[in-house]
Amino acid sequence: MRRSTIALTLALSAGIVTAPAASANTSETPNCLGVVTAQRAVAHHDIGEHASSQEEPRLGLGNVTRLVLGADAHIGDFGSFLGEIDGDAATSCP
Repeated sequence: MRRSTIALTLALSAGIVTAPAASANTSETPNCLGVVTAQRAVAHHDIGEHASSQEEPRLGLGNVTRLVLGADAHIGDFGSFLGEIDGDAATSCP
């Protein structure tokens, strides 16, 4: 268990150190999906079903994002988009 924790910590640390160099094409709103999802969950209490209760295979948020917004879109962009089109004043992300 301890070795797994150390390995995970090192892997995450390496990802954090290399992320800025590797992500030249990043979203201006990288956290928007989480922001909009959290806002909706607090306002309406209708989000929270676990992915395991869905059918297999799942398309995945990244794939849905690219299908809806284009090949260069990021998940944060999708969150911002959903916050704009849902017509709900409780959900938004700049």
